[in-house]
Amino acid sequence: MPELPEVEALARDLSGRLDGRAIVRVDIANFSCLKTYDPPVTALSGAMVDGVSRRGKFLVFDVGGTYLVLHLALAGWVRWKDEVPTLPAKPNSKSPLAARIVLDDGSGLDITEAGTRKSLALYVVRDPNDVEGIARLGPDPLADDFTVEVLGEILQRSGKAQIKGVLRMQSNIAGIGNAYSDEILHAAKMSPFKPASSLTEFELELLHTTIREELGAALSRADGLAASELKGEKKSNMRVHGREGEKCPVCGDVVRSVSFADRSLQYCATCQTGGKPLADRRLSKLLK
Repeated sequence: MPELPEVEALARDLSGRLDGRAIVRVDIANFSCLKTYDPPVTALSGAMVDGVSRRGKFLVFDVGGTYLVLHLALAGWVRWKDEVPTLPAKPNSKSPLAARIVLDDGSGLDITEAGTRKSLALYVVRDPNDVEGIARLGPDPLADDFTVEVLGEILQRSGKAQIKGVLRMQSNIAGIGNAYSDEILHAAKMSPFKPASSLTEFELELLHTTIREELGAALSRADGLAASELKGEKKSNMRVHGREGEKCPVCGDVVRSVSFADRSLQYCATCQTGGKPLADRRLSKLLK
């Protein structure tokens, strides 16, 4: 799933490509992705694109005061096309194409989603905050107002909840997902199961610094890359996420994984849990 660094880099790249261009039309190839009906998607036709920005993991296209908001979900992506077909895209629920944006110079964007689980969401709204997911976003971790005190309040409010889940919850902190929460906790040498409210003052300051450093470094690596390069760049720089069975680059221990119903987390026991492997909840249930 694209997270804050990739979505921010994607927004910057698309803003440069689309700024000042007019949208000829938006073709919806998979109607399940369109989550709004007022304004209609046809309201975007003929309007100029005034910029593309990011809210959490959402892409926000300002189209003449009407907004096209896109959440790429688990397997969605945006593909720039120097030339797109002149004929409208035909609806096809089996195609990876979810929607196509056609611009006035013949170029455009294909919005695609791999796999059979269709979670990509596209909204056309008068205000980005009309999208529920945006309205409930927590603070942006790279913003100036994301202070140690703000993070401390979030963790204390979360009580004994595992810190991994707290970092991933968008209403707590906007933009961190499964991958970067693994990387942040590894860099901070913290167990993903650590209770959120149990951090010492030193640990709180360390976590705050690590969040900003890890996301900032990832954004620096991604900034300026074409959309087609962002996924590979993210994957190649992960130390533990997606590295189960490989050696930890810090200590050389094996990277372990804990599986849940629809996802998993990766961590290094030596770096993060004092050498003690964490219980795999799904495996534990199978063994009972």
